[in-house]
Amino acid sequence: MKNLERLLKALANRRRLEILKVLKKEREGELSVGEIAERIGLSFKATSRHLSILIGADILEKEQRGLRVFYKLAASDKIAKHVVAAL
Repeated sequence: MKNLERLLKALANRRRLEILKVLKKEREGELSVGEIAERIGLSFKATSRHLSILIGADILEKEQRGLRVFYKLAASDKIAKHVVAAL
């Protein structure tokens, strides 16, 4: 039940839904914090905070390469996939 609550809380924010929509449309499937921030019109810090919440809900995965961190939709969460598909 806690996982479902965490998932629903993470999705109950317009900016986080925008992030998911941007990542869904990305051909390569992943973007850095700066690229996401630029596309949704938020500061780096605010975008990073939203990404952290989405990672905590297992909706996104991150991969660090050098100094940059790249984010992509998680492959494992089926409920989140249904929500993302509806965007």
